[in-house]
Amino acid sequence: MARKSYEEVYASSLSDRERFWSREAGNLCWDRTWDRVIDERESPHNMWFEGGMCNVCENAVDRHVEAGRGGETAIIYDSAMTGEKTRMSYEVLRRKVAKTAGMLRSMGVEKGDRVVIYMPMIVHTIIGMLACARIGAVHSVVFGGFVAKELASRIEDSGAKVVLTASCGFEPGRVIDYMEIVRDSVSLLEGRGGFVSHVVVFQREGYEVSLEGDAYKDWDEFYEVAEEVGCVPVEASHPLYILYTSGSTGLPKGIERASGGHMVALLWSMRYIYGCEAGDVFWAASDFGWIVGHSYIVYGPLLAGCTTVVYEGKPVRTPDAGSFFRVIEEYGVQVMFTAPTAYRAIRREDPDGKLKSLYDLGTLRAQFFAGERCDVGTLLWIREQLGVPVIDHWWQTETGWAITSDFLGLSTEREVKEGSAGLPVPGYEIMILDEASEEVPNGELGDVCIKLPLPPSFMTGLWGSRDRFEEVYMRSHPGFYTTGDAGYKDEDGCIFIMARTDDVINVAGHRLSTSAIEESLISYPSIVEAAAVGMNDELKGQIPVAFVVRGKEGAGVDDESLVRDVIKYIREEMGAVTALHKVMVVGQLPKTRSGKILRGTLQKMLNGESYTISPTIEDERAIEMIAAMIDSEGLSS
Repeated sequence: MARKSYEEVYASSLSDRERFWSREAGNLCWDRTWDRVIDERESPHNMWFEGGMCNVCENAVDRHVEAGRGGETAIIYDSAMTGEKTRMSYEVLRRKVAKTAGMLRSMGVEKGDRVVIYMPMIVHTIIGMLACARIGAVHSVVFGGFVAKELASRIEDSGAKVVLTASCGFEPGRVIDYMEIVRDSVSLLEGRGGFVSHVVVFQREGYEVSLEGDAYKDWDEFYEVAEEVGCVPVEASHPLYILYTSGSTGLPKGIERASGGHMVALLWSMRYIYGCEAGDVFWAASDFGWIVGHSYIVYGPLLAGCTTVVYEGKPVRTPDAGSFFRVIEEYGVQVMFTAPTAYRAIRREDPDGKLKSLYDLGTLRAQFFAGERCDVGTLLWIREQLGVPVIDHWWQTETGWAITSDFLGLSTEREVKEGSAGLPVPGYEIMILDEASEEVPNGELGDVCIKLPLPPSFMTGLWGSRDRFEEVYMRSHPGFYTTGDAGYKDEDGCIFIMARTDDVINVAGHRLSTSAIEESLISYPSIVEAAAVGMNDELKGQIPVAFVVRGKEGAGVDDESLVRDVIKYIREEMGAVTALHKVMVVGQLPKTRSGKILRGTLQKMLNGESYTISPTIEDERAIEMIAAMIDSEGLSS
């Protein structure tokens, strides 16, 4: 079947929003048809499909069973940590979700109640999320491994009455005792007058824990006696979930997502962005605690009737840098989605792709990236290794799905451009603005903004604070959602995301993109990862400082020689204004567990400012080692 033209689809999504999204919503089941497609009366808090009644769980699970596809595989689970491998059909998933929903209801959970889910990468996490959606409860998934105070703050802010958890989680070389963290969180809440009525614990085989106290319940025991319950219709505006993300202040922001618009946008994206239909195998190598996990491990693939892969493991060390390729071959993955940092780790361990050559990746049609900009060098390396289109697209927790992309399900006259995040996704009107909210010329760096009204699936607000949404996202450019990213648009309309606006370095009046500096650094043969930040300078305002991780090619070069050659290389590549003040060779960069480099923390360390270590940090030792280097160099002011 011929693909639709991107240009025509995009134009219609802006010229006639109501008709465009009404047609897409017609592909789903509704208990009551909407009165109006979009209600802009309380902009920017747009309500999509006002008056409509629906249930996301019904559309993600029951709809496929009723269509005769119950025997098809919904979930493939693969744990590189335990060796467990299982498949679950849509029919079995429906039954388990219905009983788990009954378990929650027996504990007093009803429509509108909040449930915090603090669990590892296991199928029961998906079941818990869908069970909440089935009865209209609002789930808030917290990344497994968050420390007690962070978990407690999210339970408290959401007002959750029930916590779903597991006895433990696994990381390479260690076991995380979830129960110790949960108990400490509950104690913190009780000390502040908070209350959790039930903590339901899934016992992982071989790591069972004792459950003392009236609030603590064994998952399997309650599940066995629970009755299956049906889907509860909810308003299209009803919150499906709250997902917390740290703001610039370090305080968690509870992103609230409405049910109706979210499922419509996700279904559209699965077909037209990712090119997937029912029965295809889709793998988002992420975590349930991040937005990618919500949208593209759970809801997106299941709404589309695909098979979703749940992988408990890492791209390296579980057991080696060939683990991703093993999963692709074993399960016939057709489309994959992960963060660029995962493939940078693979490239660092296996630069020649020797492990990849052991596997047949013939089913793979495309590799997608998001989370951090994929530098051109890494993108080209991956393309050479995989032999399929490699698409770097851009989106945020706040949006719930892609803002820009290239499209497997649409045809376009423009070619995929390395270094670009692609074209605006239908529904998004993107403009690059200066400080006066005027549109800048093509090729010029500015604030990347989205013109109102915001498309379906966009956050409807911040939990518990309606006004804070506008204060955080709308104040800088009235009439626009300010993404917080800096970038530019080229003559073909492609969007290039170059840095967070806080990461743009101003050197003697010249605005420099950290991503551009980092891309040049990574193009140097001995370097596999880099972070560039601005250090305060009395004369120039800021000067660039770089932290680099050497690859195997640079193993025989001493740090002093590497630094000297890199500084010379960057001057030749980018010009004198970008001359690096200092380059530090480090063993690893500090990152969140989703792969984002903590550039803001590095910048504060260099400038002698106080900083808070992110609760999502992958390894605190990276910060400790860099802090010691900065002190020894006498760089911090």
